[in-house]
Amino acid sequence: MTEATQTPPVSTLKTPLDLHYQIAMPHPESHLFEITLHIQGWRAPHLDLKMPVWTPGSYLVREYARHVQDFAAIADYQVLDWQKCSKNYWRVKTDGISDLVITYRLYANELTVRTNHLDRTHGYFNGAATFFYIPGHEQTPMRLTVTPPYPDWTISTTLPAIANQPNTFAIANFDTLVDSPIDVGKNAIYPFEVQGKPHEWVIWGQGNYNIDTLIADTQKIIEVEAKIFDGLPYDRYQFLLHLSNQGYGGLEHKNSCTLNYSRFTFRSVEKYNNFMQLVAHEFFHLWNIKRIRPKALEVFDYDQENYTPSLWFAEGVTSYYDLLIPLRAGIYNARTFLKELSKELTRFLTTPGRRVQPLSESSFDAWIKLYRRDANSNNNQMSYYLKGAMVTLLLDLLIRSRHHNQRSMDDVLRKLWQTYGIEEIGFSPEQLQTVIESVADMELHSFFYRCLETTDELPFEEYLATFGLRLETDDIAQLPPFTGLTLQSDPNSAVVRFVEYGSPAQRAGLDAADEILALDGLRVTANQWSDRLQNYQSGDTVEVTFFHRDELHVGLLHLAPPRPTQYHIMPQPRASEEQETNLKGWLGVTSAQLQG
Repeated sequence: MTEATQTPPVSTLKTPLDLHYQIAMPHPESHLFEITLHIQGWRAPHLDLKMPVWTPGSYLVREYARHVQDFAAIADYQVLDWQKCSKNYWRVKTDGISDLVITYRLYANELTVRTNHLDRTHGYFNGAATFFYIPGHEQTPMRLTVTPPYPDWTISTTLPAIANQPNTFAIANFDTLVDSPIDVGKNAIYPFEVQGKPHEWVIWGQGNYNIDTLIADTQKIIEVEAKIFDGLPYDRYQFLLHLSNQGYGGLEHKNSCTLNYSRFTFRSVEKYNNFMQLVAHEFFHLWNIKRIRPKALEVFDYDQENYTPSLWFAEGVTSYYDLLIPLRAGIYNARTFLKELSKELTRFLTTPGRRVQPLSESSFDAWIKLYRRDANSNNNQMSYYLKGAMVTLLLDLLIRSRHHNQRSMDDVLRKLWQTYGIEEIGFSPEQLQTVIESVADMELHSFFYRCLETTDELPFEEYLATFGLRLETDDIAQLPPFTGLTLQSDPNSAVVRFVEYGSPAQRAGLDAADEILALDGLRVTANQWSDRLQNYQSGDTVEVTFFHRDELHVGLLHLAPPRPTQYHIMPQPRASEEQETNLKGWLGVTSAQLQG
C-alpha cells in the first residue's frame, strides 16, 4: 500500500501521452453515464488512476468515487488485472502495454451545481465528479468526445471544439476539464454580447422568466463588474441555469457558472432581485477565487482537503458585492440595497455561533462544518460567507471614509487582480492584509485580529455613523418573551427546529425535533406560538408539554426578556454635510432620498 500511494517515477512523468476521454449516455433514463479513457504512449509497469474527492468552489469531501461502477481496463481485447488501492484510487497492471482503454459507468441523479444529473431531458456533468486523473499527468493536454443519446440534443460548453472531429473538444489540462461543466440536451440557448465578447444563457427546465429582461440585466451586471477589474479576462462566457421545483445554488468556473433556481419565482420582484444577486455573485467569482485565490488553492490537490483561512475573502467579499452590484447596475435602488443588507446583518446578529467561531476558523473548518449542518450549527458556527460580507462592509466604509470615497474595496480588488490574479499567483493571508493596508493607507493589524481571530462584536454602529446611517431594531415592547426556540412553520403542529444554547428552552429540556403539544395545558401550533407567548411577561414560568423521542415530557419555561429579531439600517435624522457626502459617494443618494 505504501508503494501505491507514492507519486509515479520521474520517467513516467516525462512520457508524452495521448489522452482521449469519451462520455456517452445511451440510456439517459438509467441515470448512467458511460465513460471511456483511451491512453496511448504509456511506459510504466502499472497505471494509477484517481477520482477527485472534491471540486473547487465547494469545500467538502464528497466522495465522487462512490458513483463509479463496472470499472474495467482493456488492451488488445484482453482484460487487464487491476486492484482498488483506496476509496478513490485504482491501479492497473500494464507491463509492456502502451495503449489501453479504461471504461466505467457513473451513476448521475443528483441535481446540484457540483454533482451530475442525467435523465430523459438532459445530461449535466462536472469534471471532478466524472473523470479520473493520472497522478503526475494532470498537466497533460487531452481531448473529450461527448456522444448525445439523440440527434436533437445539443452540447453546451465553453471548451474549444476541435475541427473535423464531431463533438470533440480540446482540453489544456485536468484543471481545465474540472473547470468546464457540460450540459447536453434540448436546452433553451440565448446568445448575447458584452464588450464585443459572446455570452449565452443556457436554460434547462421550464420557468416564468422573461428572457429579454434577464439578458438586459445580465449585461448590466457584466459591465459593472468588468469596470471594477478593467475588462473581461475570457473570450467567451456561459451561464448554465437549471430550473426545477426545488434547489438553490451556484458554482463558479473561469469561463462559466452553473445556477440552480426555482422555476416559478421570476415574477416576484424580491425573488428576481435575489436571483440577480446570485448571478452577480457567481460571475464575480471568475475573478475573485478562480483567478485571485489563496496560496493554498493555487495548485489544487483533488485527493484531499485544501485548507486556507482566507475563504472569508473569496466568499465574503463576493457576498458583499453581490448586493452592491445590482445597485450599481440599476436593477434596484439604494433603499432596496439597504433592505437587503439589513437582512444579512439580521442573520448575522441573530446567529449565536458568531460568539463561538472566529472567522478564520470558519474558513479553515469549512471542510467539516459549513456543508454538514446539524441541530447545533447555529450555536457553534458562523458562515464565512456571512461574516466575511460584514467584515468587507466595514473595510469598504473604512477606506471610503478615510479617503473621501476616492478609494474603496474596488481598489483593493484591482490591486489584487494586477498583482496576483492576472498571473494566477496565490496570495498568503499576510500578502492579502498588506494589499488592503496599502489601499487604506493605514496599519490594520488590530482590525484584522479583531475581525478574523476573535469573536468580538463588529462595530457596525461606529462605521455606519460616518455615512449618516444607524441601526434600528424591532420595538421590543411589541415582541413576545424570549424562549430560544425556533419552530418549523406548520399550521397543525409545533416541531422544534432549533434551540439556542443556554436559552429558557434548553434549560426546560427541549431539543431539536421535539414536538410541542401544549403551553400551560392548552394545545398550541407553530403558527400560534408567538401570539400565545404575548399573554405572558418576561420572568413568568410557563409549563410546556412535548414529545421527546416519542416520550411525553413536561418542562418549565422561565421566560426571558424579548430580544430583537430584525435589524434595519436607516438614515440618521440629521446627517452632517460630511456624512451626506460620504453617503452620496457610496450609494449615490442623500439621506432625504432614502427616507422618501
